[in-house]
This record gives sequence, C-alpha cells and structure tokens, in this order.
Amino acid sequence: MDYIIILSNTNSMDSAETISTFLVKEKLAACVNIIPKIKSIYSWDNKIEKDEEFLMVIKTKQALFELVKEKITLLHPYEIPEIISIKIDDGTTDYLNWIKNNTL
Repeated sequence: MDYIIILSNTNSMDSAETISTFLVKEKLAACVNIIPKIKSIYSWDNKIEKDEEFLMVIKTKQALFELVKEKITLLHPYEIPEIISIKIDDGTTDYLNWIKNNTL
C-alpha cells in the first residue's frame, strides 16, 4: 500500500482546525499536524506577498488523494489552495499500519 503526506497552507488556525478535523473524522487522514505561524513569501497577481500561514501536514493513503483534494478545496478559504502530495518512501511498519487502520 502507498502512503503520502499532503501539504496545505491556510490563513488561520480556525481554518486549519476545521479542515484537519473534517479529514480525520471522515477517515480521509490518520493524522494532521498543524504548524502555526509560518512565513510565506509568494507571487500573487504580479506582486510579491508576505503572509503568516498555518501549514497542515496530512498523513494518508495515496488512494485517498483525490478525495482529500476535493474536500480541502471545498473547505478552504483560498481561491487556489496549495495541495501537494509527497510519497512516503519508507517508514516503520507499525506507523504505516496505523495510517492504514485509521483511514478508509
């Protein structure tokens, strides 16, 4: 079975908690870590922007990516939310089984 980490930033702790709680409650993610107050510097509308954001680190199965992406997009306040997946190449058997047992 393939496992992934999905990264997504949002603009508030409330938004991050809403999205994270939904994903875990619906078993679309086994765990979401929220890293508060990261500094993001990016280009938007031909301007350089600097914002404080909240990073969600979402642990799930590759097979759930499309559904997770759909739900994040639905719940997210941004016009174009960051939704990036990174393959987990290796991990402890116990932890990967925990992801498996706590997701659909």
